[in-house]
Amino acid sequence: MSYTIRPQSAQFKMGISDIAQFETWLSEHRDIIGVSFVGRSNVGKSSMINALFGSKTARVSKTPGRTREINIFEFELNLNGKKSTLQPFYLIDLPGYGHAEVSKEMSKNWNELMGAFFSEASEAMLMLNLQDARHPDQDVDRQFYSFIKGFARKTILVFNKIDKLKTQKERNVLEKLKPVLSKDYKWIRQMYFASAESKKGIPQVEDAIVTHILEELEMRKIHVESDDI
Repeated sequence: MSYTIRPQSAQFKMGISDIAQFETWLSEHRDIIGVSFVGRSNVGKSSMINALFGSKTARVSKTPGRTREINIFEFELNLNGKKSTLQPFYLIDLPGYGHAEVSKEMSKNWNELMGAFFSEASEAMLMLNLQDARHPDQDVDRQFYSFIKGFARKTILVFNKIDKLKTQKERNVLEKLKPVLSKDYKWIRQMYFASAESKKGIPQVEDAIVTHILEELEMRKIHVESDDI
């Protein structure tokens, strides 16, 4: 018996690009549980969200950096294939980082929104950082980690597009990078190789999200079927 993300249950609630509005929303939702997605522009973030939560949850764009606002969804869990009685949880799609073709004003707005999120959002929000398996640990990824270093958010790192690696040598490079990242960024709990396109590794990423949610519920003494953890 097990909990899983309920397919197609993610409901869009709002998109926020105004810092004052977002700070108000955060102050009204300090105890939420869920997962946030963040990654370099054009890393396949929307496709990964759709692979995990159901097609058409997030809009997929061929234009890097299109998502410049914070998109907020609620989703549910299934228990043994049927809708569970647990509360809805939150999926927060954060704007991509590292896209050069944005104005200074948009860059400033990104800094404000992300600063507010990482400093004020519920500590029960897991962060899923997405990187391209073909181009991992880029300068912009390291800059992002420098930006969030002081917040030490619970994080899982997912290397997307693993199916695009054609040689064992490429895979070995990625494997050797894992202990380096674990040492440098101690807030990273786990790392996964996955593909939103082929669905490789998606069940493992889903399990990590669900496990985080159940752990947070247990910490709050919210009843969860003990046989299902």
